[in-house]
Amino acid sequence: MEKQLVQIEGMVENVVFGNENTGFAVIELNTGEEILPVVGELYGVEEGEELKVTGTYASHPKFGYQFKAEVYERSLPATATAIKKFLCSGAVKGIGSVLAQRIVDLFGEETLNILEENPQRLVEVKGITQKKADALAIEFHRLFGMRSAMMFFSAYGMTPSQGVRIWKKWGVISVDVVKDNPYLLCEDDIMVEFRTADQMALSLGLDEQSGKRIFGAIQHVLRHNLRNGHTCLARETVSALVSKLLVNVGTDPIEIEIDNRIQDEELFSVQRNKEFLFLPSMYGAERYIALRLSIMLQNQFFVHKDIELMIDKVETEKGIQYEGLQRQAIREALQQSILLLTGGPGTGKTTTLNAIIDLLEQEGLTLAIAAPTGRAAKRISEVTGRDAKTIHRLLEVDFSGGDTLKFIHNEKNPLRADAIVIDEMSMVDTILFESLLRGVKMGAKLILVGDSDQLPSVGAGNILRDLIDSEVIPTVQLRQVFRQAAESLIVTNAHKIVGGEMPNLAQKDNDFFFMQRGSEAAVTQTVVELVSQRLPKSYGFSPIADIQVLTPQRQGNLGVYVLNSQLQEVINPKSAAKKEFKGIFCTFREGDKVMQIRNNYDMEWTKDDEEGLGIFNGDIGIIKLIDNATSTIVIDFEDRICNYPFEMASELELAYAVTVHKSQGSEYDAVILPIFGGFDKLYFRNLLYTAVTRAKKLLIIVGNRGRVEYMVQNNRKMLRYTNLRNFLTEAVQHGS
Repeated sequence: MEKQLVQIEGMVENVVFGNENTGFAVIELNTGEEILPVVGELYGVEEGEELKVTGTYASHPKFGYQFKAEVYERSLPATATAIKKFLCSGAVKGIGSVLAQRIVDLFGEETLNILEENPQRLVEVKGITQKKADALAIEFHRLFGMRSAMMFFSAYGMTPSQGVRIWKKWGVISVDVVKDNPYLLCEDDIMVEFRTADQMALSLGLDEQSGKRIFGAIQHVLRHNLRNGHTCLARETVSALVSKLLVNVGTDPIEIEIDNRIQDEELFSVQRNKEFLFLPSMYGAERYIALRLSIMLQNQFFVHKDIELMIDKVETEKGIQYEGLQRQAIREALQQSILLLTGGPGTGKTTTLNAIIDLLEQEGLTLAIAAPTGRAAKRISEVTGRDAKTIHRLLEVDFSGGDTLKFIHNEKNPLRADAIVIDEMSMVDTILFESLLRGVKMGAKLILVGDSDQLPSVGAGNILRDLIDSEVIPTVQLRQVFRQAAESLIVTNAHKIVGGEMPNLAQKDNDFFFMQRGSEAAVTQTVVELVSQRLPKSYGFSPIADIQVLTPQRQGNLGVYVLNSQLQEVINPKSAAKKEFKGIFCTFREGDKVMQIRNNYDMEWTKDDEEGLGIFNGDIGIIKLIDNATSTIVIDFEDRICNYPFEMASELELAYAVTVHKSQGSEYDAVILPIFGGFDKLYFRNLLYTAVTRAKKLLIIVGNRGRVEYMVQNNRKMLRYTNLRNFLTEAVQHGS
């Protein structure tokens, strides 16, 4: 049963905690009868203010009653005492306790009216010069502007968090900017839904046939499809989707608007077998990647060295004999400025890469090694014996860019490394690869390692596949499965899956097992038993540290939400000794395994004596503490300790079960893969292949043999509309 909403009123006695980035705050509200802790999105609330807050009471055994705010109305303090408290709180920059007392002593209850309407009178206060009065007037104008802006956006259904992002972007002109074009709110740094912005625009009097409205819908369609992996979209598709979105707008106005925006370079058009449309950022990114790589391809290295002799020497030193394609890869890596090294499990990618690294270091080149995720970086570090970072940490995020992602290393400040190795290239999207190339110094080498049969990146683009298909980048695909690896059913079955063959599901004495079940309920029961009892008992695996359940889907009985709920109750059950926090989709509990589901470049962490910023999409951690007093969740991400305010729990999910997409770049000792029913469009060959290759020691498929066969036969690669391959081919042809 839902809790009944109630309204309380009072004066803010104390601001216990406030997060300027999200608007979340913990305050103490004096209702006249009690001092009540209030938590919620209360952006910019200051001591001395009068609030009307609507929400619900929540009881906690240790901290007593708290009031969880849903919405609030604020008014500036009216009494001289409250005004003094408000000014002493630091709400107006430049006014401290002494100056606040002098101002209130002189103007009394008219203080705030004078500050807003007649600030020149501040010179009447002892110690305030004309220059100081002017500065205070500007600051108070900014403060009032922020408050009025937040109230304006709230009236149109914006959350305080969205209001914060809007204010941070446009400041005192926020309301004017949004009134002029509400569709700007749909941009990625604010993320207001198109329908919300559209309703706002129409309520403000914008004509249904307005070009701003049509272009807002065009941008929405293209942005939405960026999330589906497409860097561009056929013009006819865009036009049809916009017509469906704006039911009273005909095709002709849409086509005219597209032409106008192309002319103004607010859209870009590329003609292939049909016309494709780009947003400027994606068009610019693909063109830059193509141009930069075409320039890099003109460089050659070690022309006068006997490369074969160098390889022979490494073979002798390591007692290894490289097969033909491995030798070719090593040779290409030394001679060329770019190499794509691909291959499935057991084909010797790591052995080959280590030889390349050894030889480059012997020749005096400085190296940097990176991967898209923290887990992938940790793994490449372990297999190469060298320090590795995430690409974001390698390039160093520039936090002065606000909500726009920028890096410290770029064309003006490139990385010093002579050669850069990037692992798990299938996970690298278009924007990240563009940023990487901008940070690579002229004349440096680039060694790109990955498996093109895995799923493409979560972000837009299909970089690894496009680079290979362009046929202009030196590429070596290792194919031979070495004898030791061939003894693993995980390895041999992975290669069978890629080749369109059914994996061996009958063998029971290796590292790959199949368990047939007749219903979703039976699949779920088996998965829970395997994680909580059978594998820990038989293999000594930790249910949290060593075992990972992977699933193709988020929804449904075998999706992450339901599986996580079932697994949590067995692995980390409810207990009086464990504090909890109820999130939007689940309840978080101390001891839970959780995953960060979006990049957060501002999240602070500590590790021993080290401090840093950034927790990224796919990072997995353990909840160590839920502190209701400060409304924070303390999480350990592999020794990086972070404090999450409760309102940021939306960036977390339980991680006993995760989607196959989220598992990219990670490896686990044991993987359990439930495959039974589900949505056909999610069940395809390279998703199955990606899931299987996440397992290091043990892989168990639980479900239906027919469904496994369906996945093997369904070779519908995730179709992505991009133009990088064509841009790259053209750039190389024009440069040659």
